[in-house]
Amino acid sequence: MMNVSRPLRRRPSHAGQRTTSAGDRAPVWLFDLDNTLHCATRAIFPAINRGMTQYIIDALGVSRDVANHLRTSYTHRYGATLLGLTRHHPVDPHDFLRVVHTFDDLHAMLHAERGLARTLAALPGRKILLTNAPTDYAHAVLAALGIERLFERVVAIEHMRTRERWRAKPDPAMLRKTLRDARVAFADAILVEDTRGHLKRYRRLGIRTVWITGHLPTHMARSGRPHYVDHCVRSLKSLGRGLQSGALRSRPRV
Repeated sequence: MMNVSRPLRRRPSHAGQRTTSAGDRAPVWLFDLDNTLHCATRAIFPAINRGMTQYIIDALGVSRDVANHLRTSYTHRYGATLLGLTRHHPVDPHDFLRVVHTFDDLHAMLHAERGLARTLAALPGRKILLTNAPTDYAHAVLAALGIERLFERVVAIEHMRTRERWRAKPDPAMLRKTLRDARVAFADAILVEDTRGHLKRYRRLGIRTVWITGHLPTHMARSGRPHYVDHCVRSLKSLGRGLQSGALRSRPRV
């Protein structure tokens, strides 16, 4: 059975029942964390990658080149390095997550858009965090950014796990279970992500997709809008305009 996501304490709200100015149902926003709500490319991702590589070296007794290969290949194959490590090596997943996502200077490493809290608060509808990062790190980042209260729940990688195995985005069964637990219809969900592979997989389930490119390396953001992306933005400030323009218009429920 999949773990239950961790709801956040928040003031009672009926935002999820309101409609947008265009007359559509208010959406349920599924926000990724790193390189979506903040820029991880500058400091966080390099530090996490170094930590993962060193952990693999220490745990498996392999060279740095082999450790880097395992880290990147498992991410591409499974969606997260952790999934490959747990399937193929005797690694303690909780220790791995804790070690590579703990930073003494987290505040100094974070870089986000100015007015982030106001931007998110202005969006109609419910907001859920959906991240392959661990719970403690996700809450620490949200708190440091001053936006934790805006999210009704955090779905981190520990919550995606089933009895059989660890799961992560872009696992379809995990998303179905997550939306069912949160009582969210696919037609009402909008996924905001920097990772195109996640958007592509989940677009097939009927949710709306937003690709945010403002925090990506330049070469990754120049490829144009893929067909499975409903709306492409550089800044989170453009999400509201996507609703108003109809690019993120809600689809009929089936």
